[in-house]
Amino acid sequence: MSWSVADRQYMARAIQLARRGRYTTQPNPRVGCVLVKEGEIVGEGFHFRAGEGHAEVNALTAAGDKARGATAYVTLEPCSHYGRTPPCAEGLIKAGVARVVSAMVDPNPQVAGRGIKMLQQAGIEADSGLLENDARGLNPGFIKRMETGLPLVRVKIATSLDGRTAMASGESKWITGSAARSDVQKLRAQSSAILTGVESILHDDSALTVREEQLGLDNAKEIVKHQPLRVVLDSKLRMPLDASILKQSGRTLVVTCSSEVSAIAALEKAGAEVLQMDADINGRVGLLSLLKWLGKEEQCNELLVETGATLAGAFLQQRLVDEIRLYMAMKLMGSDARPAFALPLTKMSEQIELKQVDMRMLGSDLRMVLEPVYGDGQ
Repeated sequence: MSWSVADRQYMARAIQLARRGRYTTQPNPRVGCVLVKEGEIVGEGFHFRAGEGHAEVNALTAAGDKARGATAYVTLEPCSHYGRTPPCAEGLIKAGVARVVSAMVDPNPQVAGRGIKMLQQAGIEADSGLLENDARGLNPGFIKRMETGLPLVRVKIATSLDGRTAMASGESKWITGSAARSDVQKLRAQSSAILTGVESILHDDSALTVREEQLGLDNAKEIVKHQPLRVVLDSKLRMPLDASILKQSGRTLVVTCSSEVSAIAALEKAGAEVLQMDADINGRVGLLSLLKWLGKEEQCNELLVETGATLAGAFLQQRLVDEIRLYMAMKLMGSDARPAFALPLTKMSEQIELKQVDMRMLGSDLRMVLEPVYGDGQ
């Protein structure tokens, strides 16, 4: 398909609109839509929150009667099934649009080309593939969940220049500066769930919340109303009943292999939800099983792992990490301090290669986005 300069410009605008839903659309994808007629934008919209209008509906509402005969540029194939809202493909047909350009086909098996086919059967010119890579970058977690049933897994690590995350005593506040910590808050806000191990709760009394004052966003007050699911791996139920994480708004899920009825009841009374899972060969919660459960039962698109070296290393060793978000402070913490990953590797052939995706300075700290390369022999 040959795309015009105007086609690219309008789809770029739709992608820009879709980014406005970055922190709020869970579990739905981030989608933007622009309606163009005779070289003029007559309506545009984006999806803000599940249960509310999709991007196409909002754009059609803005356009009104001007939508008839227009071209719709949508970052994701219009849906063709009934969910909380009617199918967007049906809405575009009723509005009388003449052409629909989708950046990518919807990976959701309930759609997967059916929306485009519905439009074509109604006599509407419908194509896809314009700025597809940019569109895929909007929803990497949604795409992965639809294709594999698993959420995208990001591991966030804050280290010193010599790769240390805490002193030997466990003291770790603060390694990085305020700009890096604000960036982490945005990372939390865009995540469906945040996962940690009980050791982090015992050492730091972590709350794992998105904090309005640190987000630095105009709609921060609206964003923090809907906190990501907090997940704590606690195989032996060592979670303190007075832990800060149990006192926050939103949900805290404690995942355990224990069957101690009284301990479970006490945690539930303290405000936690408790999920019992079978232990793996090490007597701990099986990470892959948990990811499958989060994908299916919680519709978790993006999972942020904020934890210590042991659990972070376990995710990496089991090849479950899609991305590492590394915040590195220009400090040295010494050889006795704790490492970022517990990886008992003994041979060069066992090393894990990382591909750099992005690198930038945040204040005086370096942020790197890295992807593990899981090749043969690793």
